[in-house]
Amino acid sequence: MGRKILFITTDQQRYDSLGCNGGRIARTPVVDRLAATGVNYRRAHNQNVVCMPARSTMITGQYVRTHGVYANGVPLPVDAPSVAAYLHEKAGYRTALIGKAHFDPAFDPTFRWFENRMARERSTGPHRGFEHLELAMHGYTFGRYHYDVWLKQHHPEHRGGFYQLITPDGLNEAGGGDTGAPQVKVNPIPREAYHTDWVADRTIAYLDALDPDEDWFVWMSFPDPHHPWDPPADEVAKRVRWRDLDLPPGHPGSPEKVRAVLAQKPHHWLDWYEGRFDNQEGGPTKFVPAQMTHDQVREVNALVHVENELIDEACGRVLRRVAERGWDLDTDVFFTTDHGELQGDFGLLFKGPYHVDALMRLPFVWRPAPRAGIAPAEVHEPVGQLDLAPTFCRIAGLAAPDWMQGAPLPTAPGSGRERVITEWDSQFDHIDMHIRSIARDGYVLSVYEPGKLYAGTEGELYDLREDPLQWRNLWDDPGYAQRKSDLRADLYDHLPKARDPKLAVEAPA
Repeated sequence: MGRKILFITTDQQRYDSLGCNGGRIARTPVVDRLAATGVNYRRAHNQNVVCMPARSTMITGQYVRTHGVYANGVPLPVDAPSVAAYLHEKAGYRTALIGKAHFDPAFDPTFRWFENRMARERSTGPHRGFEHLELAMHGYTFGRYHYDVWLKQHHPEHRGGFYQLITPDGLNEAGGGDTGAPQVKVNPIPREAYHTDWVADRTIAYLDALDPDEDWFVWMSFPDPHHPWDPPADEVAKRVRWRDLDLPPGHPGSPEKVRAVLAQKPHHWLDWYEGRFDNQEGGPTKFVPAQMTHDQVREVNALVHVENELIDEACGRVLRRVAERGWDLDTDVFFTTDHGELQGDFGLLFKGPYHVDALMRLPFVWRPAPRAGIAPAEVHEPVGQLDLAPTFCRIAGLAAPDWMQGAPLPTAPGSGRERVITEWDSQFDHIDMHIRSIARDGYVLSVYEPGKLYAGTEGELYDLREDPLQWRNLWDDPGYAQRKSDLRADLYDHLPKARDPKLAVEAPA
């Protein structure tokens, strides 16, 4: 019997959402305890700030420009490498994915991709190296995923309680809740029927079906706290009152101050705020941030905090079951997310082509198996999602294959890690935006490559030590010209060659 791997991911969760990372609202004692007894990575970044590219990096251990999924409309090729397949084939690991997968576009009315028709075909795999899959998305999606089938069988009366992203008239743009906040809905569903607890329940059921001596890699993937925000109403009422919340620290506080901050950045920032830029890759197409009230920001934040608490408690139930099975001393536990959420920072909401900490910086915790003898630590050197797959290989006693581009995660400070790179390429020809970012030496530099919106001379540069909220863009500051030049050279020295030919966009998300 060797080491087991419980890989926990959420969807669209901020670094500062956890108590161990400075969060003061949501109570997250389970993940906080993992961080206190394990390794907490203080400067972990994704390689792309939306779902499918980030998740494709996690399963392949590759840069976005290598696996080719540069946007949510680009499916991961069926022959793409998979760390789950590698662990299964080379080390005999049992493998499962429970919850949200999203390696293929979710808007798939003809059920073109197997991921989206598995439940319809009563299949639980195998797929992409996972022997067993039980999938869920955001809410009830009319029988598309395993959670939908379960909900229809066991709680049919609660199918209509969720916010529906797709309606007969197209994308749902409605607001709701107490304040009319975008993509918010009061959901009467009981907690035990909500998808967060379902993911935990199905993970426990899978683990209970394994023999005691088997090694396993289980990816437990929660759909929350990604929008729409519609957690169980009873849990909202007793946990976090939006009326008690202040605006988040990253919100400038007034429309005038928002405009002053955004005016320092490339023009699509202010254009989105005022409704001139259609950020359809990151949020509702008709959403104009300048029309969002402060109370709506507070209500969204309150719902996110509730969802994060429910996730933490669900993790605790699974970890207790791991201990009851006698596996705790041999189980490595990882907790992270695919990308963050603006959540009021800069007066904005959702995500998109905005390379700042709200979207790039990740909660990233590894609690090594206690028998491994790795001491608790905080690591401030930059790491990335592409480092997860080679770390899983090392835990399994395998050399990382050549197709993985990351390196095993350091377990203590002093690793010599210097940089982490994040990219953006729009899937829409009329937007045609291309951003390359590097985090190094306490700075974040973003280069805007030529396209229809930018000439290639624009960019962003932030000194995170002096300006942690990233309100002051130093790109055109002559005092930082040399720093900008050095970071830019380092960025392009370490970008791998882009995939050729480029994969095609096949669906919108």
